[in-house]
Amino acid sequence: MSGHSKWASIKHKKAATDAKRGKIFTKIIKEITVAARTGGGDPDGNPRLRTAIEAAKAANMPKSNIENAIKKGTGELPGVTYEEAVYEGYGPGGVALLIETLTDNKRRTVAEIRHILEKHNGNLGETGCVGWMFDRVGLIRVPKEGVSEDELFEKAVEAGAYDVLDGDDFWEIYTEETKMEDIKKSIEESGLPVESAERTAKPQSYVKVEGKDAEKLLKIMDKLEDHDDVQNVYSNFDIDDEIVEAFEAER
Repeated sequence: MSGHSKWASIKHKKAATDAKRGKIFTKIIKEITVAARTGGGDPDGNPRLRTAIEAAKAANMPKSNIENAIKKGTGELPGVTYEEAVYEGYGPGGVALLIETLTDNKRRTVAEIRHILEKHNGNLGETGCVGWMFDRVGLIRVPKEGVSEDELFEKAVEAGAYDVLDGDDFWEIYTEETKMEDIKKSIEESGLPVESAERTAKPQSYVKVEGKDAEKLLKIMDKLEDHDDVQNVYSNFDIDDEIVEAFEAER
């Protein structure tokens, strides 16, 4: 799954650039607002909100933006009402696509997502068509510099994680979704740095994609992740690192 990890690394780096131009702020504010609306405005009792706030801080979002987003979610301030919608479909080569969105207009969003997929030989499917191919997990990233895999694996497993993978620039620690925050805290207390922690969907298996299908699939991923209403895109592709790097160089 080397290409998949390479893409995740590129996406992670791209988030820093998006933060500078404000795009990532828009997505994080939506997540904070919805998290506060569905689970309350106290992060101590709302894990989803707590994770969103940590993402906001990592992106250097001003404290006032975070507070206002929470207040919009709890109704203390007026704001747009966003709805959660998950779309499932297929990309070139038959790979699965799981697309999470927050939108104020589902009809517009689904039409735009369908257009992105169909333009590059993909298509939307029925609800449930690919969701079963993914497991909901926690993902903690630890920078590789100065951290050996053996040392990290020992501390991560001791804390309750079930796997540690090589994610290009980072070690990727996978946990049960409900245990992610406790494991993150344990790793930090052991003296190791944590770059980020998030809830994600991990493919149960991967599909090899090559040639023109690989190029079209990367275009789909890029267009979807750049869409204002799309929060997360998960896929089960395996594309060679060289193809991913060449695509990134041409963007």
